[in-house]
Parts: sequence; structure tokens; C-alpha cells
Amino acid sequence: MTELKFDENGLIPAIVQDYYSKAVLTLAYMNAESLAISIAEKRTCFYSRSRRELWRKGETSGNYQHIVSICADCDSDALLVEVIKDGPACHTGADSCFETSVFVSDEVRSFSFHSLFELLLDRNTSRPEGSYTTYLFEKGLDKILKKVGEESTEVIIGAKNSREELVYEISDLIYHLMVLMVNQGLGIKDIIDELASRHVIDKKEKQADFESGN
Repeated sequence: MTELKFDENGLIPAIVQDYYSKAVLTLAYMNAESLAISIAEKRTCFYSRSRRELWRKGETSGNYQHIVSICADCDSDALLVEVIKDGPACHTGADSCFETSVFVSDEVRSFSFHSLFELLLDRNTSRPEGSYTTYLFEKGLDKILKKVGEESTEVIIGAKNSREELVYEISDLIYHLMVLMVNQGLGIKDIIDELASRHVIDKKEKQADFESGN
């Protein structure tokens, strides 16, 4: 606590980040007391500069933020707070306070499963040092299968816990399944064609059931 640098008003900015999605939720301020409360209660407590008083996030709305970690920046004058949230972070009801776009680069490609798959194909060919994907490919099939098994279990656990955790774990599983596909020489089209063939069969079965009166 003594290493942190609070400003002349005794405050330090706290950037709140979703633990699962890594999205920035809000920027608030803490003083020494609210930080101590946050650590003790493991839920965010801030200092309101307008009201000049402490306020616990979720105290009236129920949208508590459960703290996973608090880190200081290199100058010790700002905090990064990772949280698991119970609801929207913004008082407007938005998931994040940062919803109003000011500028968006047209040079950055939006995400798609195909672009991710292309990236994995490239990783398998180029094997850049320090890449987790490279590590999986170098370890081989047994390691990849182990990770797929672990992530499948995590999906089951996530489904029992929360929507946010389930989304996070399904994403991990999809990534590792794609690594497996690349390793085994499969493409996205192989999966699409298989699912499409099952869809046709399913439609035919439903039509047969309808015509038989079942």
C-alpha cells in the first residue's frame, strides 16, 4: 500500500477489466480507504469525486464486481483491477462504460473463425518462437488431445457456474479444437460439410415423422 502513489487529493485511478473477456469496463478512482475495503471485501469500492464519499459498486444495483486481482502500473500511480461481474458495469445499463466510438481504424480486420483458422495454419508453418500455438504443435498430438480433454471438462464446469465462465471456456475449447484440426489436416469446410449433411438428414427424418403422423 505504501508503495502506491496517490495524487494530491489522495486518489489513484483504477481501470476495471472483465476477467473473462478482458474488456475494459470502467475507469474509477480509489483512495487508501476504498482500496483497503476492496481488498478486504474482495469487491470493488471506489471514491466518488463528485459526491466526495466512498461507494461500493453494486450496493444499490446488485451489479457487484468480484475482484480477481489488483495490479499497479510501472509508475505505481494507476491500478488495473480484474473482476468477475454480476451485471452491467455502467450506470446506463451498458456492459461497459466505454460504448461510444470515437475512432475505429479501418486497417484492423474484424474477427472471424476463418481468420483465426488461417492464423493457426500460419503458426503451424512458421512456428514463431514464444507462441503458445507453436508450443502445442511442437509437442504434438498427445499434448493437443490432453488440452482438448481439459478444456472439455472446463466447459462442463463453466456451464454449472456462470454464463460468463461458460463463454470463456467454450472459446478455449474451440481454439484447441482448431489446433487439433490443423494438426490433423482438417479444414473448416470439412466440418461445415459434415454438419450440412446432418442437417439434410434431420430435415428428412422430421418430414417422415410428420407424414406418418408421429
